[in-house]
Amino acid sequence: MLERPRRNRRSESLRKMLQETQLSQRQLVLPLFVKEGDKLREEIPAIPGSYRLSIDEALREAEKAAESGILGIALFPVVPNEKKDARASESKNPKGIAPDSIRAIKKRFPELVLFADVAMDPYSSDGHDGLVHEGRVVNDPTLPILCEQALCLAQAGVDFVAPSDMMDGRIEAIRSHLDSQGFSETGILSYTAKYASSLYGPFRQALDSAPRFGDKKTYQMNPANRIEALREARLDIQEGADILMVKPALSYLDIISDLHHHCDVPIAAYQVSGEFAMIHAAARMGWIDLDRALQESLLSIRRAGAQIIFTYAALSVKAN
Repeated sequence: MLERPRRNRRSESLRKMLQETQLSQRQLVLPLFVKEGDKLREEIPAIPGSYRLSIDEALREAEKAAESGILGIALFPVVPNEKKDARASESKNPKGIAPDSIRAIKKRFPELVLFADVAMDPYSSDGHDGLVHEGRVVNDPTLPILCEQALCLAQAGVDFVAPSDMMDGRIEAIRSHLDSQGFSETGILSYTAKYASSLYGPFRQALDSAPRFGDKKTYQMNPANRIEALREARLDIQEGADILMVKPALSYLDIISDLHHHCDVPIAAYQVSGEFAMIHAAARMGWIDLDRALQESLLSIRRAGAQIIFTYAALSVKAN
């Protein structure tokens, strides 16, 4: 045999030398759930190792991230029900939990890149990502609400606003609004291909943000669709997105690959709560090795073409 691929695998040093895909802490973003309070660290059983954190505790996690070489943190607010209403009014409160967290983390760790979600659902009494009118989520009336939320986060000092709502035209609306208010340097990470997945359950439990009626299929993408993701990506780039997100990640590696090969902006992917929880559940049963399975899953997302990965495993996974 003239060709023997195994020759290139015969030692650990050689395997490392020839490894095609690298995983580094600098490519990972740590999601944090922030909540009003003091010295608050509420465990989220469905997302092992994750907590609802008061700002002082979030600063401790940010310190761990910075020390481990992680460069990015994504903030998700836990909003009490008494502050929720149909128009998500709390989302534009400059003294709300999200902007307060941004200011505190940026003051202590200015080198960290902060991403903050833009959508109505954490703040909405309806639990939907857009404004509800006569039983349906309406698109255009939602856009001004998202713009005001994005501006509030930009004023607090966030590096990237991250619209996850999947409303049509929201990237252009937010970009125009931020620019008009002097925040042209604030980036937009767009949840470009966010699918109507069954894997968001633990996250919605963490935020108590599940829809109060119906589902999100009229705005989140059909899991059966692939070409549609390219259309969404084209529109988001035209409207001013700086980074494109695919969510979930593991069930949509083909979408990550498609966007990586067809788009000229960085591609991010979110290893969502359900994906993360399933790996932990299988490990608890003794069926798989937790550390190896997490690393393999993240390598697959990198191999597909994601340059940034949002993952709850950011603090535990080892670079290779």
